[in-house]
Amino acid sequence: MIHVMRIVMQPARRSEKDVDQHYQDTIVSPVVFDEHADILDASTIDQLKQLFPDGQAQMWGVVPGKRNVNVSRIRKMSPGDWVFFSGDKRVYFGGTIALMWRNKEMATRLWGTDHAGSTWEYMYALSGTRGFDIPLEEIRTLLGWNPNRNIMGISLLSEEESDTLQTLLTLDTATAALEPVDTAQEEAAVAAFDGQLERTARRAHRGEQAALKRRLLHGASSQCALCGRTLPGAFLIAAHIKKRAMCSDDEKRDLANIAMLACTFGCDAVYEHGYVTVTPGGAIAVSPLVDEIPEVAAYIQERLASRTIAWWTPGREPYYLWHRAHTFKEAPPA
Repeated sequence: MIHVMRIVMQPARRSEKDVDQHYQDTIVSPVVFDEHADILDASTIDQLKQLFPDGQAQMWGVVPGKRNVNVSRIRKMSPGDWVFFSGDKRVYFGGTIALMWRNKEMATRLWGTDHAGSTWEYMYALSGTRGFDIPLEEIRTLLGWNPNRNIMGISLLSEEESDTLQTLLTLDTATAALEPVDTAQEEAAVAAFDGQLERTARRAHRGEQAALKRRLLHGASSQCALCGRTLPGAFLIAAHIKKRAMCSDDEKRDLANIAMLACTFGCDAVYEHGYVTVTPGGAIAVSPLVDEIPEVAAYIQERLASRTIAWWTPGREPYYLWHRAHTFKEAPPA
C-alpha cells in the first residue's frame, strides 16, 4: 500500500534553553546507535542500522502529555511523514520520519525529564533533514488558519493541508521504514477492481505558458539560463523562477521576469528541487545537502558550480529571493 505523506507540526522553541539543548544534543549532533545498544531493543537497532548505515541519526521525541493527550496524535504518525519544527513564530527545520519507537530509558538518557517528571519517550529518527526560515504567519495565511493560531502541541495536518505545504516547499521523500506489504491482498484488490482503468486528467490550462516560451525562445534554439548550453527549443522549458502555484495573478502575468529557460537534461529538475539557487548578482549557489545524492552532485559540479548567470536582473530578484527562502535546500540550523 502506498504511503500518503502527511505533515506533522512539532513545536520546539529554541529560545527556551532546554529545547535548544535537546536540539544541540540530538539534531546538531546525531545519536550514535552503538552508544545506546544496552537499552535499544534488537529489532529497533537493526532497523536503524538498515536505514542509516553510518550508524547514527538525528532524533527527537514527544512526551505522552497530561492524561496521555499526545498519544492519540502520535499513533496517527507514520514513517514517511514529514515533520516541521516550529518556534518563535517561524518554521526552521524539517525532515522525514524514518522510524518511530517508544523507549523511556533512552529518552531519559538523552534528554532527562521535564518539570512533571515525564520524558520524551515516543521517539523518532529523522532522515533528509533541511533548514527553513518560513514565518508562521505565511503558513497560517496559506492554510487559511486563524491569524492567532499557534502550534501548541504536536499535531498532524490534514491531507489537503499537507499537500498545500508540500507544494509550497517542495518536500522530497527520504529514507523511511517500509510498511509490510501483503502481496496476496494487493493482488486481490487489483483483480477485484472494476472501476475505470483510464481517467481523463483535468488540469488548469496555463494560458501564459505558450506566451512565456515564445518570449524567451529566440529562434529554433536558445541558451539554458543555468548551464548556458545552446539547445533546440524542444529541450528547453519556460521554468518559473518562483513556483507558479504560489504566484499571484499579477506575478504570472509578469512575463518579462517570472520565468527563465531551463533545459530538460537536468537544470530544470535541480532548480525545481532546490539543489541550486541564484543569489543576488546571478551567482549559482549549491545546496550543502546535494552530496547526499552523488549523481546529482556530479551533474551540478560539472555543469553549474561556480557559474554566474546572465539571466539575473533586479526585476527578477524578488522571484529568486522567494526560491532561496522556500525551495533551496539549506543545511539544518546549528
